[in-house]
Amino acid sequence: MTMQNYQQYYDNFSPADIEALMLGSLNDGFNICEECVDKWAADPSLVALRHEGADGSSTQLTFKQLQEKSSQFANYLASRGIGKGDRVAALLPRTPELMVVIMGTLRAGAMYQPLFTAFGSGAIEYRVQQASTQLLITDPNNRSKLDEVNGCPPVLLVNKANADAKYASDLDFAEQVNAMATVFTPVRVGKDEPFLQMFTSGTVGKSKGVAVPTRAVLSFYVYMKFAIGLEPDDNFWNVADPGWAYGLYYAVVGPLLLGNTTHFCEAGFTPETTYAMITKYNITNFAAAPTAYRMLMANDHILGADDKFNVRVASSAGEPLNPEVVGWIERRLGCPVMDHYGQTETGMTACNHHNLAQSVVRIGSMGFSMPGYKVVALDNDYNEIPANEGGQLAVDVENSPLFFFQGYTWNEKNPFYGKYYLTGDVVTSHGDGSFTFTGRDDDIITTAGYRVGPADVESTLLEHESVAESAVIGKPDPKRGSIIKAYVVVKQGYTPNEELKETLQELVRRRLSTHAFPREIDFMDELPKTPSGKIQRFILRQQARDEADSVTTN
Repeated sequence: MTMQNYQQYYDNFSPADIEALMLGSLNDGFNICEECVDKWAADPSLVALRHEGADGSSTQLTFKQLQEKSSQFANYLASRGIGKGDRVAALLPRTPELMVVIMGTLRAGAMYQPLFTAFGSGAIEYRVQQASTQLLITDPNNRSKLDEVNGCPPVLLVNKANADAKYASDLDFAEQVNAMATVFTPVRVGKDEPFLQMFTSGTVGKSKGVAVPTRAVLSFYVYMKFAIGLEPDDNFWNVADPGWAYGLYYAVVGPLLLGNTTHFCEAGFTPETTYAMITKYNITNFAAAPTAYRMLMANDHILGADDKFNVRVASSAGEPLNPEVVGWIERRLGCPVMDHYGQTETGMTACNHHNLAQSVVRIGSMGFSMPGYKVVALDNDYNEIPANEGGQLAVDVENSPLFFFQGYTWNEKNPFYGKYYLTGDVVTSHGDGSFTFTGRDDDIITTAGYRVGPADVESTLLEHESVAESAVIGKPDPKRGSIIKAYVVVKQGYTPNEELKETLQELVRRRLSTHAFPREIDFMDELPKTPSGKIQRFILRQQARDEADSVTTN
């Protein structure tokens, strides 16, 4: 087929063309479940979700079944008085129940709030308290994390029969939901009213709230259609966890919005499970974080010399891919891979587009503005910069009709300057409308595709009675991009040994999450500081880089 030219499509782009594809409208509002499920439910054979269980079992949900089950869950919410403006959270693995909870919540016009299953009690507590969450759905494997959550909302328990007896007072998910009617009229939500309650990973201080309005579906559609390059006959698998923005936006809402089947693999990510999924479900369109591709490449020996896959296109988001990984993907998966850029706040904004013919695709570059957006780079005086210079990436809001971020939910920070939304990311401008990511202007750490705010890790370490001071940075790592490294000063009377190190690591695992714990801890007599007492993290970052370089060269 002849591919549309990127620049021509971009210059002539009209949100009205995308709006015309929806059941709702900017005037009347949208119901996201209606857009994702009801639109496709007339064909009883059309599959919405294929699920690979942790035990190797396989299940599926058709759009028709999901329409009925989401209606049952919406009726259950209504029976509890939960509806428009209320927040419903799920702490669940990638299972059919998770999909039912998400779509049922959206059908009811309520706001879905994701909770990553690796979160500890502290991370959960902050999010449910901040959001005044009305209901929390979890399973026996995650239920104990809620024991230490102050102000925990009522709990609905999936697979309650397998839960500890002390949770006998929890309501049973299947018992409650299956008793409800299978019809529920979708509640339309205004274009500027939210359907998702997200939280950022946090950079300085606590995670910030991001309420995503319903008109974001226009942006989601454009990303899936033109950047991901989703075709009607694609078998699409986005490896990202729906506990985070990329997985929720583009592994759940995005593919269903286009009527495509999406895939959940409940088992943890390994090269073996990944290749098994790709083969078993004949995945033709694949998306993952760079860490996943690096891990696959590091385990190339698993593949035979003649192993072939039917993957047509691959996409990557989270951080740039290097030429070695790009070459490996093309050689071993047998397809081109494109880098994409976005944030929880904005969704995807700059991409290399599979379904639009660009003038150039640079390896490691985030590409060009997605249709409906205008991204620019600014100098320190907020002037747009010329070619081959570096500056902060920003979105020109006035010239971005699909831009949907309205500011942080509880006004935690103002990220706008004039007509610009400031991303906090530093890029190089190529002068042709494309950009390459070079770093951040804050201390955020990207490790294994997850963005971790060092302040949260530092404050958790300080909860331990032995810790006087802590500083956390990202140390370069060939597989994970970065690992989290902590520098700790212990109080007098405590011995900085291996046992204490393991105790501190476990504390962060339990209180924050498994991806946020420091894989390395160095004990120090004192931290480098400015005369005013501010920790000089750049000295620690340089020290960690030197350590990583010495390992590489030896």
